[in-house]
Amino acid sequence: MFDKIPHANAILLKCVLHDWNDEDCVKILKKCKESIPSKEEGGKVIIIDTVLEDPKQSNEFVQAQHNMDMLMMVLCAAKERTEKEWEKLFIEAGFNKYKIFSVLGLRSLIEIYP
Repeated sequence: MFDKIPHANAILLKCVLHDWNDEDCVKILKKCKESIPSKEEGGKVIIIDTVLEDPKQSNEFVQAQHNMDMLMMVLCAAKERTEKEWEKLFIEAGFNKYKIFSVLGLRSLIEIYP
């Protein structure tokens, strides 16, 4: 995925980007962008990953998200990300638009478009 990703209308990254630091995530996303057509032609990247929420919430899902964040820091020198941190990666990789759907418990579905 750092060298080449086969051409497709959509690329699915499920629980991939939280294993990598910001620099590597941008590299992966740039390779994805090279492999998909424009938004008008149906191109998009679908990401299933955690979008961190406010740790002050007393929701057990939020607590689990932050526990996973600490685990990623220790094991992979990586992290879970807030919406603003995701947005920064998308912009650096050259994507213009994104949508986040918080429908998967601990994880969210994110669509990004060139």
